[in-house]
Amino acid sequence: MVFWIFSGVAVGSALLCITRRSPIASALWLVQTMFALAALYVLLDAQFIAALQIMVYAGAVMVLFLFVIMLLNLGSHTPRDWRGISGWVLGFGMAAVLAAELFAVRHVTPDAGLALPPGALRELTAREGIVRVVAEPLYREYLVAFEVTGVLLLVATVGAIVLAKRRL
Repeated sequence: MVFWIFSGVAVGSALLCITRRSPIASALWLVQTMFALAALYVLLDAQFIAALQIMVYAGAVMVLFLFVIMLLNLGSHTPRDWRGISGWVLGFGMAAVLAAELFAVRHVTPDAGLALPPGALRELTAREGIVRVVAEPLYREYLVAFEVTGVLLLVATVGAIVLAKRRL
């Protein structure tokens, strides 16, 4: 029952995030979505991922988003209204694609895609701890992608500052 409540909150706040006209209101609804997702992670016995969700996404990334929104002064511009027929067509098209993806992956087990036999991930987590299980592949196999993401966030911040500096 609690899972369905948090799922409804996550979906509802995500819908409010994409339908708000104010960028700051959208960002705050996105924070609410992040907290609901963290609660779902806790219910799924993934406390470490829930803590990362709150610290990294709801904390650091959203502060960066709000900083860029306020730096660019997006609140004074009128956004494009997507409530016309083109917005509805785009929205239903994206919903159809997401529904097709959900139906395509519904039979995938949690250990699928890993080089481990079924059930081995739970044993590995119990033996070595969740931090090591998450951190080791991140800093070995996916180190380049992790660093590129950091550089991309830095470039986005510098770009926002350059754009805002032209107006000052």
